[in-house]
Amino acid sequence: MLTWCDDSSQVVDWLSDRTRGRNIAVICFYFDFAARNEQTATSMLGSLLKQVISGMERVPEDLLRGLQEQKKAVSGRKPQLGDIVKMLQLIMSSQPTFMVVDAFDECTAVQRFRLFDSLKEIVDNSPDARIFVTGRPHIRAEVERCLAERVICVSVAPTRDDIIRFLRASLSLDETPDAMDDSLEADILEEIPGTVPEMCVVAIVLRMQSSIAG
Repeated sequence: MLTWCDDSSQVVDWLSDRTRGRNIAVICFYFDFAARNEQTATSMLGSLLKQVISGMERVPEDLLRGLQEQKKAVSGRKPQLGDIVKMLQLIMSSQPTFMVVDAFDECTAVQRFRLFDSLKEIVDNSPDARIFVTGRPHIRAEVERCLAERVICVSVAPTRDDIIRFLRASLSLDETPDAMDDSLEADILEEIPGTVPEMCVVAIVLRMQSSIAG
């Protein structure tokens, strides 16, 4: 089960609504700091592969053969990163696909660079693939360095009013309202808005002239 922050969830919902009834896949993954040792490049892309296969009405013969060969491998070897990348390439080169990856900065540095190489390999061979990534600003330089001209980066920061509205709405749902007084609420609304960092939103694309969600 994947847990999503509200912003990423809205992106996935919007894409799903816009592509409903069309032969376009929408797949997603959320990096969690608490699970960063288990969330490797292999497990992340493997999760996306399972999602896209489960949504297909008909699995291509080449992909079926690849999966069957994996089952026959010595000692039941699980698909390796290269195997998963090839299978994703096969699917995404024949079917427009949106991949949404949230909290990319929570992935360890080693695994991020493995993912950069894998994502670059995927988009090189999948002209109708679109990859949307969110993360804290410090990963922006990494993304631009590793993926160069394929990337559009946008920094997003909520306004103070946006944060205060969100906090007021959250406080109104507090299950222990007696624990909150006017003084504490005022302190929360004063202190927290100044601590919220900006977020880097990255769109990784291969060709900008076509819009597969339009």
